[in-house]
Amino acid sequence: MRMKAAILFEQGKPRPYATSRPMVVEEVELEGPGPGEMLIEVAAAGLCHSDLSTIENQRPRPLPIVIGHEGAGIVREVGPGITDIKPDDHVVTVFAPSCGNCRYCVRGRPNICPTGNAFRAAGQLPTGSRRLKRLDGTPINHNSGLSLFAQYAVVARRSAVKIDRAIPLDDAAIFGCAVMTGAGAVLNTARMEAGAAIAVVGLGGVGMNALFAAVAGGAERIVAIDTNQAKLELAKQWGATDVFLAGNEDCAAQVRAATDGGLDTVIETAGSIPAMQLAIAITARGGETISAGLPNINAQVSYLHANMVSEERSIRGSYMGSCVPERDLPRLLGLYRRGKLPVDRLKTSNITLDQINEGFDLLSEGTVLRQMLRPNA
Repeated sequence: MRMKAAILFEQGKPRPYATSRPMVVEEVELEGPGPGEMLIEVAAAGLCHSDLSTIENQRPRPLPIVIGHEGAGIVREVGPGITDIKPDDHVVTVFAPSCGNCRYCVRGRPNICPTGNAFRAAGQLPTGSRRLKRLDGTPINHNSGLSLFAQYAVVARRSAVKIDRAIPLDDAAIFGCAVMTGAGAVLNTARMEAGAAIAVVGLGGVGMNALFAAVAGGAERIVAIDTNQAKLELAKQWGATDVFLAGNEDCAAQVRAATDGGLDTVIETAGSIPAMQLAIAITARGGETISAGLPNINAQVSYLHANMVSEERSIRGSYMGSCVPERDLPRLLGLYRRGKLPVDRLKTSNITLDQINEGFDLLSEGTVLRQMLRPNA
């Protein structure tokens, strides 16, 4: 079938993207689903900082490529071997599908299954196939087995979780990355308990979902930190007990003074080294610094190792919120339906494919939370 898609031909183009146009919208060919694959109509896809970092060449990818990894859609066709999903079912996509058989999968850690890195590096679906090509026959690579900045997508069965049709798809789309990553970092990786004191450094879509989860989980004190004052005001409205403006030299000292030496749990979601350094600096003795943000693949952070030992601190990563999608997406959507994860508040605007470059300009400025691409609008 023919459809429209936004193709990235060159990484690292300068801003403003409205002028340099890294994303090129054109008509492409999409082959139908093969064994273990299905065709979905993309209802909504969120513009995420991981997509922005791909455009910026923070993470090299095989080109040309259709990016987009956070979304939801309607199943239109299933390939051979799929019996538990049928046309017209609604699904949330999963950007880190797993094999189900390796040592990580069988231990309940499918989010770090190594097969994801292999097919991502090859620009393939988890089935090993490619279904996208330009009209002249040139193959187009897939991103994270999804490629959602398009009207339709062929995805592997393990790249999607079926959801209730009553859930609005533009809300459901945010669960495909921001909710799993942010809320999962709090509920799964940190295993936050009611009455805890926690900080969130970075208040984008992921950070705000971490904030929502901390509120839903009964944290007694929630410190929110960002460089954008408007986001701090929103965080205060949505449950933060304390807010601090990052970027000031004395920010860490202010937080430590206000929290009697720092927080027991600090979640970093900004994906920048200064944010991570701040997160480490405000972690209390015996506390844990958890990074859910992805910086440049070569970025390094330093810390005083002797202090980590003598103060019994820990530093760890959280990828996709340590989620098992088939287990956690229904739980998280249940919190949403009870008003505990109000992700609808995060939606800044709906945009079309033709507006995608301007959308990434706004994202790079740090002034928006979640713009939702409606490729069939």
